[in-house]
Amino acid sequence: MGDPQGFLKYERKTPEERPSKIRINDWEELYIEMEKDELRMQAARCMNCGTPFCHSGILINNMVSGCPLNNLIPEWNDLVYRNLWKEAYERLIETNSFPEFTGRVCPAPCEKACVNNLVKDPVSIKSIEYYIIEEAFKNGWVEEDKPSYSTGKKVAVVGSGPAGLSCAWELKRYGHEVTVFEKYEYPGGLLTYGIPNMKLDKKIVKRRIELMKKSGIQFKTNIDVGKDYPAQKLKEEFDSVVLCGGTAKARDLNVEGRNLKGIYFATEFLKSANERILSQFIKSEKDIEEISAKGKNVIVIGGGDTGTDCVGVSLRQGCKSVVQFEIMDKPPLLRRQNNPWPEWPKVLTVDYAQEEYAELFGKDPRLYNISTKRFVGDAKGNVKEVHTVEVEWKQDKTGKLFPKEIDGTEKVWKADLVLLALGFLGPEKYLIEQLNVETDKRSNVKTEEGKYSTNVEGIFSAGDMRRGQSLVVWAINEGKQAAKECNEYLISSNNNNNKQRRLKTL
Repeated sequence: MGDPQGFLKYERKTPEERPSKIRINDWEELYIEMEKDELRMQAARCMNCGTPFCHSGILINNMVSGCPLNNLIPEWNDLVYRNLWKEAYERLIETNSFPEFTGRVCPAPCEKACVNNLVKDPVSIKSIEYYIIEEAFKNGWVEEDKPSYSTGKKVAVVGSGPAGLSCAWELKRYGHEVTVFEKYEYPGGLLTYGIPNMKLDKKIVKRRIELMKKSGIQFKTNIDVGKDYPAQKLKEEFDSVVLCGGTAKARDLNVEGRNLKGIYFATEFLKSANERILSQFIKSEKDIEEISAKGKNVIVIGGGDTGTDCVGVSLRQGCKSVVQFEIMDKPPLLRRQNNPWPEWPKVLTVDYAQEEYAELFGKDPRLYNISTKRFVGDAKGNVKEVHTVEVEWKQDKTGKLFPKEIDGTEKVWKADLVLLALGFLGPEKYLIEQLNVETDKRSNVKTEEGKYSTNVEGIFSAGDMRRGQSLVVWAINEGKQAAKECNEYLISSNNNNNKQRRLKTL
């Protein structure tokens, strides 16, 4: 522990946000970097607890508590306080392959589980993590990781999101030849196409991809495995396959008028915005379908992070108005008794996009207990209205909650663009079916609990494709664990082959 009284002497500070009225006019990242000395004082607030929940990474009531990567947080906090930045970086990458991603987009379950949270504000763990990795890049400490040997084994990683990248990085470190397949034009998956540039600058993703290429990892883009590249060919050309395709099937809203023009899945909208950013440093071979909110009345249906990102992008594109619907109750300001520390706090939070909207329009764009009944269009088939009704949550005879409509609360909203941010139902099935891989009740790839191998020998899975829609930090962790299990399989396979060759010789 750097300073035994640090948590008493120093107040929590986080990076200052650029003013809303300025940042909505560009796509630059939201925060201003903190000074080194200020970060050292924040690191001094870490108490080096006897039982540090910050890096526990456990599930309590199906909610994560602490870091799923088991980051050695107290250790690198102490090193930062002592101004040993390179040592802090070396400690950080022991567990986290891509701190530049988690330091920007992770919701920081580590901070929610910080013991300081019991009586004061938590340690600014995410901010310290961000600065450690950026300091490492500035000083040239981050290098390609080329193994000194090669096993000669070839592994295909399908999907280049955070799970796929993490898996590929670890497999290369084990000495295998790794090829990553990506159906879009540029690698990165969710990091590239799903997260807006102001939260994760695409130059940061590009920086890591280029480093991985220098390490010898091959990327094959514009290839949708199972469609452009037969599954059988995949099995024939590679010694092992790891499926990291994510949850590509967005949840739809099957109500009257759904087929009208101007209604999109949130992922389509965000992908369109990110492709414009990507066009600055890659030349697209395809026509980019632009979905713009400029001058439009926008309705976002869904109250999660994806819905929030749609609000932020709509503001930057110059929308006329934007409203975000959430069917659930408004969360409380403080933890309820049935949601104690160190559980994930189910409380009301105000994210960057809500702050921006409130500064421009004087209120929160989110409305709770709103159910969408139908869409109405004009003579040309374009959406022009969204009809809603307010609901209250009741229990049926079995105790299950359901939304009951409140009479007299019907309302009609002007709408030129509707974005559906309702979560995801699971991965696409065509590749899974071609490989004869089993799925679970939620249509995700099925593996044994705590395992990443499927029912088909040599085929593994990781990330959202295996566990369902989740956090980037879970995806990175799963990629690492799947790579470890895949490596053990390949080593065992290699030993068995050598044994058979020896027997034949005898």
